[in-house]
Amino acid sequence: MSWFVLVESNTTGSGRVFCERARELGLRPVVLARDPARYPYVAADGVEARQVDTGDPAVVLSACRRLGGQIAGVTSSSEYHIATAAEVARRLGLPHPDPGAIRACRDKAVQRAVLREAGVPSAAFAPARTPGTAVAAAQRIGYPVVVKPVAGSGSVATRLCRDAAEVEAATHHVLNTDGLPPQSAVMVEEYLRGAEYSVETFDDQVVGVTRKHLGAEPYFVEVGHDFPAPLDPAARAAAGELAHAALKALELCWGPAHVEIRYGAAGVRIIEVNPRLAGGMIPRMVEEATGIDLIRHTVAKAAGRDEPLRATRERAASIRFLVADREGMLTGIDGTKAAARVPGVVEVGFTRAPGQYLVLRRSFQDRLCYVIAAADTGPAAARAATTGLHALKAHITT
Repeated sequence: MSWFVLVESNTTGSGRVFCERARELGLRPVVLARDPARYPYVAADGVEARQVDTGDPAVVLSACRRLGGQIAGVTSSSEYHIATAAEVARRLGLPHPDPGAIRACRDKAVQRAVLREAGVPSAAFAPARTPGTAVAAAQRIGYPVVVKPVAGSGSVATRLCRDAAEVEAATHHVLNTDGLPPQSAVMVEEYLRGAEYSVETFDDQVVGVTRKHLGAEPYFVEVGHDFPAPLDPAARAAAGELAHAALKALELCWGPAHVEIRYGAAGVRIIEVNPRLAGGMIPRMVEEATGIDLIRHTVAKAAGRDEPLRATRERAASIRFLVADREGMLTGIDGTKAAARVPGVVEVGFTRAPGQYLVLRRSFQDRLCYVIAAADTGPAAARAATTGLHALKAHITT
């Protein structure tokens, strides 16, 4: 049986499913990680793991060669390690996206510059290495602005800033927080007012558009999604065309991508391009709505077993997240059985376990539990997911 190598994982959601899909394809998954115990599903599901310094592609390559036997594919479900996985797959002669294109895309300053050169509309931006230069950039762009890591994901350390003091504080946080890989700079960006969406793609095919629901400003915590987004055909086509133009400019038309956009007074513009599957359980929603299993397609492509994307149903799906509102010990979450009984709800799951101490990160890391619903129409799916969410109650001891 051939190996299917995963370089690190994500702690919730799709990481576990990558291994499940590999097994369904007759492959033998193995997770290479600095600390395999960080991923509880590895032990729970009997997934093989090796302790490896995944920050060094040469070390990862050596670990792959030591596995013995044939390797079918190398990839990652973690955005932070996709470029390393692609480089290792390239050296092993396995299917892979362009490692250089992945690295360029993950540096938001480089990504923005490439999009600007190609004439793809996005936000005004400037990288900044110090709080002072960040303030100067914000003054040129015009308040409010968004300050974010130059290489990050999941809205970690991303903040809307309305004045110089807030820009200074946000920049200092990004450059000094321990919740991110070391950052050489921040991105200061124009704040695009308007509804937020994401375009889910695979190779050069648009799978669909997702509507995003965000929590309270000044943060950008995603608290829910609807798929497909309630857009008219013209708006949906415009979103797909913009996403395709961005991916073509970035040379990323291989495998999955998650392209975030906003509609505003100036039309639709790119927020950022992510060279990976969407997070936030969006692939699960896509599967409920269309029958397309994007995780399976990603695993199959990395293993050289490309499968055509074919929708087998035309429905709608929504997800809503229970998000922590304070720090403290999570002692339990009530109402999961009641949420599961709501007509239309297809899944209720946990992203944090009772007994964990919660530190508010103002990002996806604050999510505790989720409810996914599916129905024949978007409004019905959204109502079911919201009703399920209202049945949940977190107990946090401060």
